[in-house]
Amino acid sequence: MDSLQSILSNKDYDEPPEITSIKKYVLAEFGVVVGVQVRERDIIIAVPSAALANTLRLRGPDIKRRCQLDKRLTFRIG
Repeated sequence: MDSLQSILSNKDYDEPPEITSIKKYVLAEFGVVVGVQVRERDIIIAVPSAALANTLRLRGPDIKRRCQLDKRLTFRIG
């Protein structure tokens, strides 16, 4: 049986490329750090303000194109 340490040492902790590209896009365009969660059918982007959520919602097609996404984008304020 493997020890917990050996199991965790072999785990890959890198973020999926979708998360990295969305975070870089928002940081470069708006200077804000956002939270990103990838699910089976969509990607949730957690933003600190309603104004930013609305702006990102309007830029949704551009975000999908530049970050090469095929999932639906969902914006969460909080």
